[in-house]
Amino acid sequence: MENNFNHVAVSIIMPSYRSEVFLPMALDSVLSQTFKEWELIVVDDCSPDYSNKIIKEYMKRSSKIKLIQLENNSGPAVARNRAIEAARGRYIAFLDSDDLWHHKKLEKQIDFMQSHNIALSYTSYYKIGEESGGIIGEVKAIRRVNYGELLKQNVIGCSTAIYDAEKLGKTYMPNILKRQDFALWLKILKKISYAYGLDESLTHYRVRSTSVSSNKVFAAKYTWKLYREVEKLPIYKAIYYFIWYACKSILKYKKLG
Repeated sequence: MENNFNHVAVSIIMPSYRSEVFLPMALDSVLSQTFKEWELIVVDDCSPDYSNKIIKEYMKRSSKIKLIQLENNSGPAVARNRAIEAARGRYIAFLDSDDLWHHKKLEKQIDFMQSHNIALSYTSYYKIGEESGGIIGEVKAIRRVNYGELLKQNVIGCSTAIYDAEKLGKTYMPNILKRQDFALWLKILKKISYAYGLDESLTHYRVRSTSVSSNKVFAAKYTWKLYREVEKLPIYKAIYYFIWYACKSILKYKKLG
């Protein structure tokens, strides 16, 4: 595959913090990919557990796994941005250290992007339990989404997303405490008309008790901050989109229930 990114087709971005229990499954899911032109950049955000020991053991198994260790705990946006900065791949893919991929995830999604000339894509995904790992739900990818539609509801799961750095340039996450991925998709959708969804569940997203999505009040608070402080929406527009966000969230959780 010819490109201007040193022949590494996909750079996988993985922040690491307090995920030692789940990290081996995430790393195994990368090693099992049928698409082989990848590098995995793991950024340790001063995790106090044994995550680094696990990562270094996997580095012995594959030279395509790299570890960057931050000097101070800086949060997931800084960690992901540090990995994006070091990335050599044309495509930037995201995988959180407690999630995992189907073994054909990269093969199918890169083919989807190249076949349809797509700059930002995402897929359907399964939601799995924190401890059991069993499937507790499925989120289906809609066919496409633009900036205004995404403001109403973030339909792009972080560990499902891939963007084309050749088309977009390296695009970084705003340095905010939560909702960095949502902010990145909005940032990209100011440059392009649509992001496109592949309706296959190729990612398993682990629902953890500490995640923003598990606390509805917390999630709402940070969504409002995103509208006002990052997107700089006027108050009337922020209220308009927040009402949409709240209604869609209620409908989604009623459906799942």
